[in-house]
Amino acid sequence: MERRKIEIMDTTLRDGEQTSGVSFSISEKLTITQLLLEELKVDRAEIASARVSEGEFQAVKAITQWAEEHGYIERIEVLSFVDNGVSIDWMVNAGVKVQNLLTKGSLNHLTHQLKKTPEQHFNEIGHVISLATKNGISTNVYLEDWSNGMRNSPEYVWQFLDFLSSQPVKRVLLPDTLGVLTPLETFLFISSVREKHPNMHIDFHAHNDYDLGTANVLEAVKAGVNGLHLTINGMGERAGNAPMASAIAVLNDFAPDVSVQLQESSIYKVSKLVETFSGVRIPANKPIVGDNVFTQTAGIHADGDNKNNLYFNNLLPERFGRKREYALGKTSGKANIEKNLQELGLKLNDADLKKVTQRVIELGDKKETVTKEDLPYIISDVLDSNMYDQKVVVESYVLMHSMGLRPSATIKVNIEGEVFEENAQGDGQFDAFMKALTKAYTKKKRKLPTLIDYVVRIAPGSSTDALCETIITWETPEKKFLTRGLDSDQTVCAIKATQKMLNII
Repeated sequence: MERRKIEIMDTTLRDGEQTSGVSFSISEKLTITQLLLEELKVDRAEIASARVSEGEFQAVKAITQWAEEHGYIERIEVLSFVDNGVSIDWMVNAGVKVQNLLTKGSLNHLTHQLKKTPEQHFNEIGHVISLATKNGISTNVYLEDWSNGMRNSPEYVWQFLDFLSSQPVKRVLLPDTLGVLTPLETFLFISSVREKHPNMHIDFHAHNDYDLGTANVLEAVKAGVNGLHLTINGMGERAGNAPMASAIAVLNDFAPDVSVQLQESSIYKVSKLVETFSGVRIPANKPIVGDNVFTQTAGIHADGDNKNNLYFNNLLPERFGRKREYALGKTSGKANIEKNLQELGLKLNDADLKKVTQRVIELGDKKETVTKEDLPYIISDVLDSNMYDQKVVVESYVLMHSMGLRPSATIKVNIEGEVFEENAQGDGQFDAFMKALTKAYTKKKRKLPTLIDYVVRIAPGSSTDALCETIITWETPEKKFLTRGLDSDQTVCAIKATQKMLNII
């Protein structure tokens, strides 16, 4: 059986730009449009509202020029108004060929906002449609507040739809303007429209005020709509619109009798670009596109994935141009570590893997952020630490660095069972620490090695809270040798590397 095609109209650049604080530049609008049509392969793109501003006019003009050159002009749409042809003139000058005419879909809006009768409203709408046709512009019609119209004034909605069925209208666009519909209402309302107008092309436009946008999209498709309006990252007024990524995944997995041509593998790429251009951050737990949604944290889940993918579902990250990750932290188990080591091309024996796992858990308990890139440093530190007997332990220290005062350090160090407490000032915190340590060793009539090199590094791509590794080169009359320290604090790293040195000499 041939599957029913569902058109996808993206309204990120129109309804999505109504997100508070968002305004796309001309070049950003053009770039997003190109990606939507050529990369993501949406069927249509609603790019602006008519008459908004000169900047909006120039953006639309740039997009229509590109679309005309590349054969997309009939897929570019602009929101227009019942304004006796003013919007039509604006679109003609901007090169637009498709208008989405905003009308009143509930008697409440018509009566209190426009203060007109249905007949007056229909006559004015007919006039605008006629003007559009004369200017080579095709018409789709929005029934604003249609969802409340179906609830509270269904007779008006049926009268309106009967009128539209007699007009040269390509699509009727049914919005849940205030995001108030339940999934059951969505199904029943759309089903009744489909039953009364079986040949009418119907689009459904869901808002997400109750977080039901995606569920309502699925019910609308089951009820027989021909098209859906979605936005990248669910952008839009208030709580936004039904999100593109979630809606497409749901349709592909739970609506086997319909098809969409959209490229799932491009969703994440376009999502991140819109995030950058809009400045609206994607929540880490947002389905499909959030940073954490393909990350397994619990060790038991990683173990299950090793055993016949027990914690996989159909939302495989590769579908959306992403990959699965295994978080490292206090809930990590050996399986998490092994998964990350596999990606790095590393393998440890069971004993060393257990030690590394324990160290990762310790760092997680300190609320440290541990990344895959940190693992080589952690491995080096753990395996390096196992080479020394802990005969010298820095039991405690206080480091002070105040503006206008020299840095100072107070330390408590246990040297082969003998405890020393010393204080010193230095040119920096680590220098003060070393001078206090030198005082203790002088009392033991022992000389410390000379520090001849000091290197600090963090994993590539890390941020300010990353683990860092300090590598110090020491020299005695007999040899040169290296010690490493690992911590998120650079001075603490150096102290840990120094303690290793104290147990070597």
